Amino acid sequence: MENKKWKSLLGGVAFSVVASCAYAGRMPQIPGAPAIHGRPVVNTPHMLMWPRNAKPAAADLTDPTADLLFDLHGNLQGRVCRNVDLVVSTEGNYHMALNTLWHKVLLRRYGRTIRSWYYTTSPPVAYPQLMHHDNLSFGNFYLRCRPEVAIAAPRLIHKLMAHGLTVGKPIALMKSRGNVLLVKYGNPLHIHSVWDLGRPNVHIITPNPYNEPGAFLNYATTIYEIAKHDPRPPKGWTANRLFNAIFNSHVKDKWLVGARIHHRDEPWSVAYGKADVAVIMYQLGKYTKASFPHLFTIVPLGGTVSDPRPLPGNEVDTTYLIRVKGRFTARQRAARHDFIKTLESRAFTRILERDGLRRP
Repeated sequence: MENKKWKSLLGGVAFSVVASCAYAGRMPQIPGAPAIHGRPVVNTPHMLMWPRNAKPAAADLTDPTADLLFDLHGNLQGRVCRNVDLVVSTEGNYHMALNTLWHKVLLRRYGRTIRSWYYTTSPPVAYPQLMHHDNLSFGNFYLRCRPEVAIAAPRLIHKLMAHGLTVGKPIALMKSRGNVLLVKYGNPLHIHSVWDLGRPNVHIITPNPYNEPGAFLNYATTIYEIAKHDPRPPKGWTANRLFNAIFNSHVKDKWLVGARIHHRDEPWSVAYGKADVAVIMYQLGKYTKASFPHLFTIVPLGGTVSDPRPLPGNEVDTTYLIRVKGRFTARQRAARHDFIKTLESRAFTRILERDGLRRP
């Protein structure tokens, strides 16, 4: 089912394809493109969006709610990249765990041989990056070094493999503990379940279906499937009615979407934008709450905040690593080996568990 839903998702760009084709008509359609009532509004802060000096690359990490880089200009490519020991392209759903591993384990063990490096987190940009000559932009800065490793959900891993961009078999690294609801501190609207998301006064923020289709489908599916599996739904409500009340509503600004990177955009919108609630992966909600304890409250979708036990229908994702095909130096191949060895270590297992993740 998972491969089929991703194949359907990538076959088109209309929201109707994202929502209905992915599940062969089981979920209601989301018609049209974002523009007017009944379609999502991109919720971004009021900022002076200065024009960029050059056209963004196919893989672009610039996000208006968090990641702006207008006054650093540059281009790294060619021979320079031969001297970069380790480049990793990864999704960002475990960025807090990766940051700890990188600085407290990887560099402490292998810092003498991994001296120059960089990695990108969220959204997973490995496919456009590799398909367009390793071209990646961030504001006015361009990085054209080929990543040795890609880390992502099965959909992207299979896509990279199908285009002959990888070597070896995927390695299962980690598994999520489902999704939760992220609301304003103190939960002023008393949001306690997915059914509350259908109320007219509750405005919801989701990932952008065009820019992060995998995350959007994960969260939309969670809402629909939890409702569908609920043995005691509210009187008069069904999963279809809830889905339509959220994604096909004519209530102004009922459904909002982020601009680019959902683990940055969603918390911003709940804290300062128009949203009252976001569906978000447990580990991201946990990290967001810990980072801004007086801005957010977590509402579990099964179990408790400290011990999540996902309700039936709550999506649980597995993340994989794949080696990227390329003409890497012996030093770069050694760095890749050491990085993968560190990811498979007991130290990383402990980090994952602390941050709300687990091994598959």
